Amino acid sequence: MKKTLITAAVAGIMAAAPAMADLTFTSLSYRTGPYAANGIPFADGYADYFTLLNERDGGIGGEKVNLVECETGYNTEKGVECYESTKGSGALVYQPLSTGITYQLIPKATADGIPVHSMGYGRTSAKNGEVFNWIFNYPANYWDGASVAIKHLLDINGGDLSGKKVALVYHNSAYGKEPIRTLEVLAEKHGYELTLLAVDHPGQEQKSQWLQIRRERPDYVIMWGWGVMNQVAIQEAVNIRFPMENFIGIWWSGSENDVLPAGDGANGYKALTFHNVGSDYPVFDDIQQYVVDTGKAAGAGDQIGTALYNRGLYAAMLAAEAAKTAQEMTGSSTIDAAQMRMGMENLEITEAKMADLGLPNFGPEFKVSCENHGGNGFAAVAQWDAASGEWSLITDYMQSDQEVLAPLVEEDSTAFANEAGIEPGCM
Repeated sequence: MKKTLITAAVAGIMAAAPAMADLTFTSLSYRTGPYAANGIPFADGYADYFTLLNERDGGIGGEKVNLVECETGYNTEKGVECYESTKGSGALVYQPLSTGITYQLIPKATADGIPVHSMGYGRTSAKNGEVFNWIFNYPANYWDGASVAIKHLLDINGGDLSGKKVALVYHNSAYGKEPIRTLEVLAEKHGYELTLLAVDHPGQEQKSQWLQIRRERPDYVIMWGWGVMNQVAIQEAVNIRFPMENFIGIWWSGSENDVLPAGDGANGYKALTFHNVGSDYPVFDDIQQYVVDTGKAAGAGDQIGTALYNRGLYAAMLAAEAAKTAQEMTGSSTIDAAQMRMGMENLEITEAKMADLGLPNFGPEFKVSCENHGGNGFAAVAQWDAASGEWSLITDYMQSDQEVLAPLVEEDSTAFANEAGIEPGCM
């Protein structure tokens, strides 16, 4: 059977046909709905990297990649329907791109024996691989992000946040609520006052929250937003003249889409990231040559180097490297979902490997293990320069406060194991 790349973009729910290639990956995307502006570049980066591997390298380990894409609209119910309708395609791993969908897929994928990679999102305590055998969230999770944000604030305040006021503006969903516990524990440790300000989906109405911020004058605002919520929040911050250098978003609140609508007013806004920015990497030259110039790009080819395109590409790279690891471990170019899980659990990303892939200094090194499905918890802070229209890293990668986070992960994962009747252990 001829091995070709097939990207099945489905507006509704697709009935998965038998895979025409030996390595099938899925993309639960959202190119429609209120979050489409952010979902599209991620999905494009994810698809283009696999296309590059097919066109330049003949696939992964000699096996062409079959990418099955299913549209979720960032809707949890549709996401579950996508999973159910595509899991029979031979899918090696799922990238839900939604914390809500991830929560629903944790028991389903575990029962079905298909790994889930919720890269930088989802249930944070899935880092405990002895409880969540099939769930991975490397290289960093939301609690890492919350901790690194506070570390950055400590750094710019001489190591002392006592008496400072920090407000969390968050999407009123499982996603937005994820960092609250961590920020509360860190507030106890560092002595800052935490204010919680929920924003309902999709986030277009935030007047009351920003009036409260203007009234209470927090020293810093941290944001857990997505899609249009980010744009509205940044514009509201501009309207009340909140200092942009004191406004920090999680990595899902740090794309060009979030800052461009506010124009010069967004200058100085900060966002966390677990990978580098820009397009000055050899891999993008290859994507231009083998994917864009040949008319095989998932989109128009105009998103290359943007924050979310890079993140989608990074996610695909990590999936491909896990597949390679599984191939090496099994001695076979064809692998199944269980072997993919093994490859993910033994994945190691080094600087030498990233350089070989055309991504030198693109992200921190990390190693996955049975006990640790979440990586080493490193993140950096990027800042927006409105004049150049570019993000740039303004810090080195910092490791999250493991003394605080490790007990929280253990506590939450143990509670989940008790509720679900899981006996923790390695597979």
